[in-house]
Amino acid sequence: MEAHQHITLIGLGTIGISMAALHLLDPLTTLHLFDTRPDVEEYIHAQLPTFLTQVSASISVTKLISSGRIRIHKSLEEACASPTIVQEQGPENVAFKRRLWAQVEKLAPPSAHFWSSTSGIAASLQNADMCDKSRLLVVHPFNPPHIMPLLEVVPTPGTDPSRVEFVKTYFAKLSPRHRPVVIRKEVPGIVGNRLAFALLREACHLVHEKVVDPKDLDTIMMASLGPRWTIGGVFEGYNSGGGNGGFDSFLNKLENTIQEVWDDLGKEDIRGESGGLWREQVVSEVMATYGEPTLGQGQEREAKLMELFQRQSPDRLINCEIA
Repeated sequence: MEAHQHITLIGLGTIGISMAALHLLDPLTTLHLFDTRPDVEEYIHAQLPTFLTQVSASISVTKLISSGRIRIHKSLEEACASPTIVQEQGPENVAFKRRLWAQVEKLAPPSAHFWSSTSGIAASLQNADMCDKSRLLVVHPFNPPHIMPLLEVVPTPGTDPSRVEFVKTYFAKLSPRHRPVVIRKEVPGIVGNRLAFALLREACHLVHEKVVDPKDLDTIMMASLGPRWTIGGVFEGYNSGGGNGGFDSFLNKLENTIQEVWDDLGKEDIRGESGGLWREQVVSEVMATYGEPTLGQGQEREAKLMELFQRQSPDRLINCEIA
């Protein structure tokens, strides 16, 4: 892997800004930033400092720009002139991503690595108009990526294996705390969001059926499954819970209960007429419980996440100086 990375970030929403803070952990990295918003420079000055202070000692964005470590470009052509990595965080729209990657492929050096931060659009759909489809893969970060360790790496069946290895090597060097996991097959929502949305569906079902209210459901999560799955995942936890015989023993002991629950799980849809039957009620209850989210609440949540991960891995704290 090259020592000095030139990384082009396309799209500077929350994910893009957070990824910028993460990439800047490497003092040899130069960021090339591109976004179509007219006030992009003012926006970066306003948003990026908060993310930087969460991963490193405070430093001004002005200094990063004046030193050349951050370069803001007014056109895609400029931004893609010489990167080693191009990472997009654009709209979750297949047509947009197809057009973008076809353009980027024509503009970027042939050796550049192409990453999409999409949360669900397969690279095999995004690369349809590319000449060399083996260059593109999904690198899906969990939000906010400068704090959350997971990166789901999803190649297409035709992705060059060396491109996958590059991603793993890059993040191992950049931040040992981060955990790139290679997903073996393209599926909607990848893996993390599939698990999350399956739980969300059942949570909405239970609230809609008046089994529990939103506050108590969250309490149940935070007082049981949340901490349990933090120290050991689904299979590790249930394998341990099975005692002698492990996971098979666990399934045998609870087979009837598990099947009864599976048969009774909610089947709510989020769209169409059936979606309206539960959606208005559940949204209303959640808003009545928690109110409109505020910036301060988001920052407090991220600070708690950072503290949690630091407690989990005290030998892997993010304490790098961004020079």
